[in-house]
Amino acid sequence: MYSVKEMFYTLQGEGAQSGRPAVFCRFAGCNLWSGREQDRSGAICDFCDTDFVGTDGQNGGKFATPQELATAARSFWPAHGGGKPYLVCTGGEPALQLDAALIEAFHAAGFEIAVETNGTRPLPDGIDWICVSPKAGTELVVTRGQELKLVYPQLLAPPERFDRLEFEHFYLQALDGPDAPRHQRQCIEYCLAHPQWKLSLQSHKILGID
Repeated sequence: MYSVKEMFYTLQGEGAQSGRPAVFCRFAGCNLWSGREQDRSGAICDFCDTDFVGTDGQNGGKFATPQELATAARSFWPAHGGGKPYLVCTGGEPALQLDAALIEAFHAAGFEIAVETNGTRPLPDGIDWICVSPKAGTELVVTRGQELKLVYPQLLAPPERFDRLEFEHFYLQALDGPDAPRHQRQCIEYCLAHPQWKLSLQSHKILGID
């Protein structure tokens, strides 16, 4: 059984695939925060801005088999739009539910599969695009992939801790909230001083899309 908060078709808003049409499958649950506001102050990740609790979101639900979930996800891709169908598995923490059978079913449905993970849980083989977003106070078990996207600043997660890992792209993304303009300037300054890193903007928020 797979628990999904929501599924929808949109443009990828962040990182190296920004602007690419994608089906988003947001899995319920996370291992770094319960998702309840009363638990935020004690959470490992206390700045998350995503609702991943339950299965009551847009097109969310419980799916009994990998094929059932893959078929539901594929229904959001335009039938005659062309392009390689692209699926982003996100959360919460998708690695809590992603397994080999689900990866196989997504591939059988024609998807190129991406995952956005905090990197603290092992991933099944076969994922085409791995994006790890490290969080302070955790140890990564996923240390290679296509993209490392670090929310910045995090006092206990400086970029220097991750810049030797085996990723193709390194991104800094400003911590959102009341101090977002200051964090954006800090990201820009760090990227200019350390050109291994690139700036990731949350373009979906700028454009007002899901």
